[in-house]
Amino acid sequence: MGASLTKSRFDVAFVVRMIGIVLFAYFFFGFMLLPCLNTLTSIFTTTNAEGVRDPFAVIRFFFAGSMGRYVWNSLKLAICLVVTVNVVGVSIVLLTEYFDIKGANILRLGYMTTMIYSGVALVTGYLFLYASDGILTTALVNAFPSFDPTWFSGFNAVLFTMTFACTSNHALFLRNAIRGIDYNTVEAARNMGAKPFKVLWKVVFPTLVPTMFSLTVMTFITGLCAMSAPTLLGYDSINPEIVRLAGSSTADEAFPQARAALLSIILAMFTIVLLTVLSAYERKGHYLSVSKTKARLQKQKITSPVWNVIAHLYAYVLFIIYMIPVVMIIIFSFQTYGAIRMKKLDLSNWTLINFFGTQDYQYLTSRGTYKVRKGSISGLFANEATLGGIKMSFVLSILAAALACLIVVIACNYIFKNRNKKSGVVLEYCLLFPWLLPTILICYSYRTYFNAENIWYVGNVNLYFAEHVRILLVLAYTVVKLPFSLRMIKAAFYAIDEELEDAARNMGASGLTTFLRVKLPIILPSVLAVFALNFNALFTEYDMSATFASSYGTSYAMVIQAMCAEEGLYGYNVNASGRRCASTVFIMLVSGVILYLVYGVGARDLGERLEARERRRRRVAKLTGLFKKEPAAVAAEAEEAAVAAAVPDEPGEKL
Repeated sequence: MGASLTKSRFDVAFVVRMIGIVLFAYFFFGFMLLPCLNTLTSIFTTTNAEGVRDPFAVIRFFFAGSMGRYVWNSLKLAICLVVTVNVVGVSIVLLTEYFDIKGANILRLGYMTTMIYSGVALVTGYLFLYASDGILTTALVNAFPSFDPTWFSGFNAVLFTMTFACTSNHALFLRNAIRGIDYNTVEAARNMGAKPFKVLWKVVFPTLVPTMFSLTVMTFITGLCAMSAPTLLGYDSINPEIVRLAGSSTADEAFPQARAALLSIILAMFTIVLLTVLSAYERKGHYLSVSKTKARLQKQKITSPVWNVIAHLYAYVLFIIYMIPVVMIIIFSFQTYGAIRMKKLDLSNWTLINFFGTQDYQYLTSRGTYKVRKGSISGLFANEATLGGIKMSFVLSILAAALACLIVVIACNYIFKNRNKKSGVVLEYCLLFPWLLPTILICYSYRTYFNAENIWYVGNVNLYFAEHVRILLVLAYTVVKLPFSLRMIKAAFYAIDEELEDAARNMGASGLTTFLRVKLPIILPSVLAVFALNFNALFTEYDMSATFASSYGTSYAMVIQAMCAEEGLYGYNVNASGRRCASTVFIMLVSGVILYLVYGVGARDLGERLEARERRRRRVAKLTGLFKKEPAAVAAEAEEAAVAAAVPDEPGEKL
């Protein structure tokens, strides 16, 4: 009986394992490897005007044409961003976490606003202020007539915008690194006579080198693969050119698809080199000697009055730069379309039309007659286009975030059970494979490879046709989020005590039962946090959806970008700018709630959660007790308390 039961379990486990291996091989080769290999080979299969295959035509065109300029522009942006983002990112963390700056908590909130809106929404906010007809640019032109109103465009505008947009990683990771510094080492250096800035340079900065190196690589890749800012601000870089070429044809220009493939491969080569360097650097190991009893870092006072004033001025200037776009977008989202179009704040005329409801619009035609356009002024939640974009992005983001977490949880369980076997190592590296490739390469590969009806392993269905493009979007979203999900969820698996698994196994529980009833409850908070972060990033995603440009797969970010293209034309879409402001506010609210759930409530340990629950219980009990008591009883208790307070204490009762 026992032998047959053991054999049955073995057979079931073997079948499940084989099914998992087949499904993963199908997923990896079909949706990761083959599309990218197809993109690589397409470079060397181009044909000339006579229809003869010319393997080096695209490469010759690269050196003779303007393609090299796009690569150089992206490299220049990435190199400059490494400098500017690190300077601003390090300074905001030091000002809020290391130095004693007045109002540090308020400053921190301002510096972290880029975490609740990014991409198209963030660039839109900066354009609202600094574009040729922006609020601040208009004020500067009125004050200084010789001021160039087109200053906020091209490379300078992209560098300025992305400098402040890309400090979110510093606010998260570098902040944690500084909080982990042992204060005893800082105090020892101070006792030996070292000045504050020397302590910062000789003691603090060396401990931050590994984190700084990782942030530098991340910033470089972000600048290299920038999409939203160059597209909206008019800067010729690689990613916007790839998207443009992907939508072109040979009737418009010479072999556009092959040129897009070559630019994608160049991005992939840069990314692979950078990640290889980062991995080699991390393998060297970095250690810091600390005391046996680690002390929490205490903020350092700037003793020099001059430097103290300069630090405070610098801190609040940065705060203003971060906060002005947020404040202005929120305020103007409650203004009429006329005030928004003229960029003039009218405090006497507030409205909710940019969020809710519709209004008719009367305009003067070319014939000199007035015409009424029904419902031309519509709110965010009353406009068909924005509602469709919200629903589309919401559903696709939830599906992709959930699918990525599901795949990674199952994979991590297998990796930890086979940690000493090659199969576990191979599985882990396969899931990290998308990190070697830029997002645009994966999406472009999907668009070209699955835009055919002879792909047998997807049922000979053209996945880029009509509604099928949504499947491609979900697959692309999922593949791109696999490496991040793996790194985060894998760390959660280390918190599982192996003795718990052994105890469940000794009690006769199967592997599936052990996973569902022992392991999953332990890692579930981390899995939910990863799901929330994935959803937050995908909900406002623009780069991938722009590559799959289709009327059947228009995401929320694409709607935000396009809603002002024909604003007011023929009396349609009159308040598009106001609705765009309202959309940005909506994104801020959604992202803020998710980040609070992850880093606020979700970051509390068990003791803090129990303490918060007890406070809520006492508060509810107190309120319930007040409502249950009769008014006379409450008055009697108040009178007794007053009498007791008036009676002096006995001498013997005093301490």
